[in-house]
Amino acid sequence: MPNSKSTRAADIVLADGSTARVRQMQPEDAPAVVALHSRFSERTRYLRYFSPYPRIPARDLERFVNVDHHDREAFVVELGDELIAIGRYDRLGAGAADAEVAFVVEDAHQGRGLGSVLLEHLAAAAREEEITRFVAEVLPTNSTMLRVFADAGYSVEREYADGVVHLTFPIAPTPESLTVQWRREQRSEAASIARLLSPRAVAVYGASSRGVGVGAALLRHLRSGGFTGNIVPVHPTAPTVDGLTAYPTLTAAPAPVDLAVVAVPVEGVADVVADCAAAGLHGLVVVSAGFAEAGLEGAEEQARLLRSVRSHGMRLVGPNCLGIANTAVGLNATLAPLLPRAGRVGFFSQSAALGTALLGEADRRGLGLSSFVSAGNRADVSGNDLLQYWRDDPGTDVVLLYLETFGNPRKFARIARELAQHKPVVAVASAVRPPALQAVAPGPDGRGVTALFASAGVIRVDTVAELFDVGLLLADQPLPAGRRIGLVTNAAALGALAMGAAPAFSLEFAPGYPHDVGPMADAATIRQAVTDALDHPRVDALVVAYAPALAEEWEAATVVADEVHAAAAGSDKPVLAVFPSDPKWKSERSGPGTVPVYPTVEEAVRALGRAAAYAEWRREPSGTVPELPDADTGRARLIIAELAAAAKTELGDLGEVDELLSCYGIDVVPSRACAGPPEAVAAVAAEIGFPVALKVARSPWRHRIDLGAVRLDLADADDVMRVYDELQRLFGAGVKVAVQPMVPPGVGCVVEAAEDPAFGPVVGFGIGGVASELIGDRAWRPAPLTDQDASRLVRAPRAAPLLTGYRGAAGVDLDALADLVLRVGRMADVHPQLHSLELNPVLARPDGISVLHVNVRIGTPVARPDTGPRRLR
Repeated sequence: MPNSKSTRAADIVLADGSTARVRQMQPEDAPAVVALHSRFSERTRYLRYFSPYPRIPARDLERFVNVDHHDREAFVVELGDELIAIGRYDRLGAGAADAEVAFVVEDAHQGRGLGSVLLEHLAAAAREEEITRFVAEVLPTNSTMLRVFADAGYSVEREYADGVVHLTFPIAPTPESLTVQWRREQRSEAASIARLLSPRAVAVYGASSRGVGVGAALLRHLRSGGFTGNIVPVHPTAPTVDGLTAYPTLTAAPAPVDLAVVAVPVEGVADVVADCAAAGLHGLVVVSAGFAEAGLEGAEEQARLLRSVRSHGMRLVGPNCLGIANTAVGLNATLAPLLPRAGRVGFFSQSAALGTALLGEADRRGLGLSSFVSAGNRADVSGNDLLQYWRDDPGTDVVLLYLETFGNPRKFARIARELAQHKPVVAVASAVRPPALQAVAPGPDGRGVTALFASAGVIRVDTVAELFDVGLLLADQPLPAGRRIGLVTNAAALGALAMGAAPAFSLEFAPGYPHDVGPMADAATIRQAVTDALDHPRVDALVVAYAPALAEEWEAATVVADEVHAAAAGSDKPVLAVFPSDPKWKSERSGPGTVPVYPTVEEAVRALGRAAAYAEWRREPSGTVPELPDADTGRARLIIAELAAAAKTELGDLGEVDELLSCYGIDVVPSRACAGPPEAVAAVAAEIGFPVALKVARSPWRHRIDLGAVRLDLADADDVMRVYDELQRLFGAGVKVAVQPMVPPGVGCVVEAAEDPAFGPVVGFGIGGVASELIGDRAWRPAPLTDQDASRLVRAPRAAPLLTGYRGAAGVDLDALADLVLRVGRMADVHPQLHSLELNPVLARPDGISVLHVNVRIGTPVARPDTGPRRLR
């Protein structure tokens, strides 16, 4: 069936960081197509049409703009009121799996990556219409077009005949094509942020000539911050603002401007956008409030603002934001009067209200920033864009994030995982899903979200204070090589506190530590103890905790700090200092090698534990998504389609479910549901073969052996009839039961998959039982899983020691469990109709596993984030 117009429209970021819109061709585009054709050079026309083709005949134009969006699809790229590129495919015959693809880009916009974007969107649309392969004919002299196809990551076959290069390639996504697509996405989005953070000139809208108000404050902060570019006030009447020449419109300014900071009332923002578009700006920072945060009307106004900004090729920070800053160029386009010192930490804050306080806390802690962005309502630029920028930014070594919501969490996990392989990412974010969303689509709870962060290598912290605690350590100290710590202190109580805090973060003390040098130890003694600890082969990290014997001797902390810093200089082991009880003390040092200072031992140990866990994650291989050669995805699709056609959405003890799982190599222990006279139940058991198990087949008793709803090792028909009578007395006459053959005992586990509306498909694993459900002991990872993800997942729950020989029990086959969650993850990833899948219980034993029961819920496929061609949120 043809797709609706809206489903294939998208805003995109081009290679130079500007924006445009891709949408389906419509008949009313005919005049714009003619205008675009008239702007082509003769060479562009010849390369596209193999002839001069000076004008489009009426008959050709009619066919050109009328497509059915099924056998024939065409996309246009729109910038402002003009079309700048066209791409299309035409199916080669009714029902054919091949289609011819072609596209053309206006000369003035060639080299901006439009060809590759069009190819991605055309391929995605063609796959929806069951087209599997593209063919193209390209002149040998058209090296640009040949390179677009060759560099797309597809397996392209080339053949030269009759003066034309014939290309053929399958359009199913491949690891290579996705890698190419994501790398281009990263470069484009990074370029868009780089242009915002390093503008040649900044315009300020809304600065009053009297020097009062938000706009005037922004102008003052830009001037006092030492911005190296030009500052251009825009004022409707005043010739000067704060001593600077002002202009009634930006188009009247004599030099080009890249960025506008906007602080006008909400009703005037639209006129500002029009002026900025006319002046050719790259982006706007809108601090003005009154948009989505103000209610429905404000949300509609924000949507109009975003459409207008993007339609003119610009990016938007905000609205209702604090602003942006880049210490490398002295850019302080924020409402904060002073920025922290220059450093190598990138900081993203969604909140404008907390932004100033966060910057103030960073300054108080001595944390040096490279760049800062407050996104406010996050209509356009988001934390994901900043992660893309910081990935290759040579001035940023550590990333701190204060997040309130997620726009595209699946993309966040993907790009954060790549970034965290090289630079630490520390995030504080709410662990609570809104109750309404949880009720509609149950999935990962707070612990699950934490696990998803962990799979991406993001250091999850609970508070803003901890965000800075960890950031200070990572900014200036090396990562620990392990989890063994040393502690040098002059107070036994501080050592005891450290020993109490360490286990919570899986830290252990090296032999001989904590080392108490005594309350009267001088700075030289402490320095020698620090040197000895750093030379100790079994110390991976060191905490130095100092408290003076007398309250009036706090000035000695400065001397101790100097000695600790000197002893730690050049060490490849992280060193942290603790100076309790003196809130006024802080180090004036900054830069690599600076020893971070904490007010309590617990805070230092906690920060070190977070860093050690991250370092451990970085040392481990990321793994690969393994092939499953025995998986029959085609058969599984047919089964799901048949079940959906039969309106079978809630599936349990049905043969269709067993057959579906067998497509992925998952065997389910046979089960027969029955009810009625005891003799009938006994007859079913006899067919299965004794011994058997009887289970009440109704929730919530299905797995409750503790309530007598599960009976095992029934040896004959008499046992079955007797037990069934008991189950009827307990759970009601004629109760439905499941009859299964007995399998060897094992540790009960639960494997499940859920289509999370934010993260897409996720896989959960936990130990079975009411206690585990009560405390929420379930670990989660996004699908598809790598082999390393699967191995870590089955070891992640707090009750996982039950699988490895707890209290003398035999360890289970963890590889078999990991293989099972891999296969469940692949099912969830390949089939978006699977809204939920639960295997419960799965009995794990030393010699393998047995899947005893399955629940499946099938529904309408939902749009998954971070899939398909490149597009802006």
